[in-house]
Amino acid sequence: MEFPELTDREFKLFQKLIYEKAGISMSEAKKALISNRLAKRIRHFDLNTYLEYYKLIESNSYPEESQILVDLLTTNETYFFREQIHFDFLKNEILQNPYSLKNFRVWSAASSSGEEAYSIAMILSEKLGHTPWEIIGSDISIRILEKAKKGIYLLSKSTGIPKNYLKKYCLRGVNAQEGHLKIINEIKSKVHFYQINLNEPLPDIGKFNVVFLRNVMIYFDNDTRKKIIENILPTIEDKGYLFIGHSETLFGITDSLKNIKPTIYQKK
Repeated sequence: MEFPELTDREFKLFQKLIYEKAGISMSEAKKALISNRLAKRIRHFDLNTYLEYYKLIESNSYPEESQILVDLLTTNETYFFREQIHFDFLKNEILQNPYSLKNFRVWSAASSSGEEAYSIAMILSEKLGHTPWEIIGSDISIRILEKAKKGIYLLSKSTGIPKNYLKKYCLRGVNAQEGHLKIINEIKSKVHFYQINLNEPLPDIGKFNVVFLRNVMIYFDNDTRKKIIENILPTIEDKGYLFIGHSETLFGITDSLKNIKPTIYQKK
């Protein structure tokens, strides 16, 4: 069948819908992304227009479809040891005296497919020795979290992993898994993934020494950013740290954190 075009009216409906469900603001520049990512659902239901798909979601005839929509429109690229400055600061500054730490906890708050969380895990395993540690990874997408939990990645995606870490913390796939790597269970067992919408009241996940909130706030408007930071602040230990993405800022968002270095904040 001839594939339908996403009209401006339909785009505005989905723009409003994803904002309501995930707090994400999608500009006009995202029209092609919405069209392309939702195309498979149009085909799946054999629909003629994007409006029909919008009405299907709103009718709640298929309750799981709302989550599928969120999964399709919120999955973003990530890779191991992205934005090295934060990992260096964690390793060389925060973990400089590991013997003074007890039960060190880190939250990868927008963990996507898990590369960030496992990058953190390699550093904690390397630096903390027998000191207990734990990582929570969260994302709004259930589908991407299932990938994160498996801890299996294309070998071609491993270029950011230091060679000594790659040898120590990753297994090379053989036979059916050739061309892949798997995170070893020793560190994978200390990384726990949960579905969390940062724009809603948070579940009881405890407090953290460090929170990674990177390359996610760029998708929200200013009011939503303020709400998310207000949600996250109580989870950061006193004098704990918050890392944000290199293209993000907390200017005008909160005065409860002080800027230590670009994109690195500490709770007052």
